[in-house]
Amino acid sequence: MLNGEIFKKALVSGANNIINHKKDVDALNVFPVPDGDTGTNMSMTVSASVRELQVNNDKSIADVSARTAAALLRGARGNSGVILSLIFRGIANGFKGVDDADGKVLAKALMLGKESAYKAVMKPTEGTILTVIRTAAEAVENTEETDVKTVMKTAYDAACEALAKTPEMLPVLKQAGVVDAGGQGLVYILEGMVSVISDDKIIPSKDSSAVDSAESKSKSVVAKASGDIKFGYCSEFLINREKNSKSNAQTLKAYLESIGDCVVVVEDDDIIKVHVHSNEPGNVIQAALKCGALTNIKIDNMRYQHQNADIGMETSKDSQESESPVPQRTEPEKEFGFVAVAAGDGFVELFKEIGVDQIVTGGQTMNPSTDDILHAIEATPAKHVFVLPNNKNIIMAAEQSVNLADRGVSVVPTKTLTQGITAVLNFSETDSVDTNLMNMIKAAEGVHTAQVTFAARDSESFGQKILKGQMLGMEDGNITLVDDDVVTAAYRVSRRLVKKFNGSLVTIYYGEGTSEIMANLLCDKLTQRFPNIEVNVICGGQPVYYFIVSVE
Repeated sequence: MLNGEIFKKALVSGANNIINHKKDVDALNVFPVPDGDTGTNMSMTVSASVRELQVNNDKSIADVSARTAAALLRGARGNSGVILSLIFRGIANGFKGVDDADGKVLAKALMLGKESAYKAVMKPTEGTILTVIRTAAEAVENTEETDVKTVMKTAYDAACEALAKTPEMLPVLKQAGVVDAGGQGLVYILEGMVSVISDDKIIPSKDSSAVDSAESKSKSVVAKASGDIKFGYCSEFLINREKNSKSNAQTLKAYLESIGDCVVVVEDDDIIKVHVHSNEPGNVIQAALKCGALTNIKIDNMRYQHQNADIGMETSKDSQESESPVPQRTEPEKEFGFVAVAAGDGFVELFKEIGVDQIVTGGQTMNPSTDDILHAIEATPAKHVFVLPNNKNIIMAAEQSVNLADRGVSVVPTKTLTQGITAVLNFSETDSVDTNLMNMIKAAEGVHTAQVTFAARDSESFGQKILKGQMLGMEDGNITLVDDDVVTAAYRVSRRLVKKFNGSLVTIYYGEGTSEIMANLLCDKLTQRFPNIEVNVICGGQPVYYFIVSVE
């Protein structure tokens, strides 16, 4: 029989196994772009449930599985993490009201896990984690076997067979010579659970230093592929504006642009908010003092941070999570509010400037959890909150927050930061929730996005060989070209989008590893090619993508 204590040990074993193999799963990414990393997302998702179980003494399998499902849901990261949480939600429904489960009950729970995952995906794709859980469940669906060990082992063996067949179901997997990453992650978790249920052996976690590898470090920081950091200090502060000051915000901004980049100067009647990257933080402070008294001063040595980033991306993520304070819940004071997921100082400031209440730090290589988004929603002082995921791999996690929040929530399914900005700009205080949601979705769909990043590994895509470190040009999320020069790659993909969609407004956001000079060079090339379009240049400060270019 399967009781709560054994199920708890099985989950710990499964969590240890996926954590031990997370880099292997991450490496199965079929595209060479640095992305959200399936193995990392799944391991962090399942780890959330283990932490919850360790502080509770539930005995029945019904209570343990219910607590597991709730923790997984709140800790879910990325699409793979959300689907994993839905599988365990269905399993928990199968164990409802049960103290100890036999093989038949386990088989029923696996079927409900499969159904829960499939129902949540609008267009299920075979050859993915969905295929793996479906095959595992169907292998024991009509069993008369009451022995839990036999049922679990049968389901696991079927999952392994399904995983091996995923390349035959998805051509993109076959071309890359890999199995589905999400499916492989699930198999690792099931393997850990089988080890306990069949052999009473918990797979131990490996030492973190043994898990990290030189390859993982290559994905951690974009700056490693882009040379030295030009401006070493990030300065942020508020200026309490003085009526008789010798300088104004525009004068200050012009000076800061002459000595640094990623300059953001936002002002109102009383306060000036300043952000700048420079090599002269002392001069920045002296110039700012001419406008008024300074508060909330924060100066970071980015070169020092960059050197410390060598400990690896996963350690960096963990430290960021532990240091980031959880936003505190607030009572609604207004009708509408906004939460946006964003990375990059410039983008963060821009979202705040256009009225977004809470920013959840995250993006392509660091997908926030459902709980992260939920905390931000409940910290927004509004009766109804619009959530902008700004990444296709975050939409599902955001959608899980809708039924968890203590106020109304609508998710605008934005796939890029540029779509998110346009969506907010098309919001109207006088319209209803449904009308605003419809208008924002429609506006976002009218934005096309070009992106330039680097190839994280050697690969082949659209019939072309790609070498690690080459520039990848992407159009609305699809890799369409490879180039050795970052500005040329950005120009080529932007030009294609302008021609294809007859664009009239182009906004260039330059990120880490680039500069305003490079962005202006791209601007000049586009205006020469299309003299009738309007082109704007903004410091986004985003990681991973050297350029993000919106075409409207």
